[in-house]
Amino acid sequence: MVLAIAAIITGGAVGLMVFSSAERELRDTGGKIEVFAKRARTISILQQTPYALEFLPGKIRLLPLAEAGSDRKTTALGNSIGGREVLEDTPKGRQPVRDELSLPNHMGTSLRRWNSDAWVPLAQGKPQIWRFDPDGLSEPVSIRLVVDQGWLEDTYHPLTATVRDTAMEVR
Repeated sequence: MVLAIAAIITGGAVGLMVFSSAERELRDTGGKIEVFAKRARTISILQQTPYALEFLPGKIRLLPLAEAGSDRKTTALGNSIGGREVLEDTPKGRQPVRDELSLPNHMGTSLRRWNSDAWVPLAQGKPQIWRFDPDGLSEPVSIRLVVDQGWLEDTYHPLTATVRDTAMEVR
């Protein structure tokens, strides 16, 4: 009888561990995105410069808004095409911050803007930009992360850049 009870408990624990791996991956990635959003908001306030999170397939980049969405091309003379020249007037000691967060390759990511019901999936060559202003406000967005077994939707508060609401389904 004791062996039967131990087998049932062990079987349930193994099933729970397998079931929760997708949930753990979704929550971990969602938490990393929230930390990135808080960091973008803080840097924007401290440097009094609009910053952005640029969502691309497989990665999220933190950078000044003037650089977001540019394709990083250069002219024949090697001069950058984009917003970098706007940032050359930045005072010493306040260099622009740039960072990158890699997303799992098998995870799909979509954004939903305020006052919209449509989820916009990330497409190659078409980055989605989430703006953070120096006054502490951010664009209200929702982010949806999808793996084979389920999805996680985080809605962010525009005043704090923290998760306001979470919905999750893991199969």
